[in-house]
Amino acid sequence: MALKIKLVKSLAGRKDSHIETAKSLGLRKIGAETVQPDNAATRGKIAQINYLIEVTEE
Repeated sequence: MALKIKLVKSLAGRKDSHIETAKSLGLRKIGAETVQPDNAATRGKIAQINYLIEVTEE
């Protein structure tokens, strides 16, 4: 199973750790989408920046 993650809010002015988390998921610009495996590490990253992203299951 995989998760499709889309960045819907800007990273400008966010905590450095949240910006780094988004970049580790491959999200750099608004509208950027990535597909990540559904595992504990990915779920933890999603939980940290859930206010910036939209997540759908594939």
